[in-house]
Amino acid sequence: MSTTETGQVTGTKDKDYNLIWFTEACLSNALRLETYIQDAERDGDNDLAEFFRRAQAESRKGGEQAKEMLTRRLSG
Repeated sequence: MSTTETGQVTGTKDKDYNLIWFTEACLSNALRLETYIQDAERDGDNDLAEFFRRAQAESRKGGEQAKEMLTRRLSG
């Protein structure tokens, strides 16, 4: 594994690309979890639905924190 940031393929430094990827992954996961919540609720499994709600909240939190960091870095 390389210890330097290259950006040769994407034109974006690895650390910036990683932050962009992380943001998208968190937000995408929050969307996916909405389906899981609905599936659990439809089957009457409130315990599982609540578990997915907590996971969704954490994904949203990660997405929001990453968006804030992206904003700071892009405006700096």
